[in-house]
Amino acid sequence: MARKYSRAASKDVERAMKKRKKGTLRSGRSRKKVTSRKQAIAIGLSEARAKGKKVPKSKSRKTAKRK
Repeated sequence: MARKYSRAASKDVERAMKKRKKGTLRSGRSRKKVTSRKQAIAIGLSEARAKGKKVPKSKSRKTAKRK
């Protein structure tokens, strides 16, 4: 079975996690400090995606269908 994420993408996530632990990871426009582990992973994957590394597309939110 093929890898879902590339090793290079894993390095980006690892770098984001280390920055979070150090207390220097910031998010989005507000530049607020990231403390959440999940958010740090999301930032790492987003950066990897932007660099064109092998990362699956992010899941979009499903909206409720009206009848």
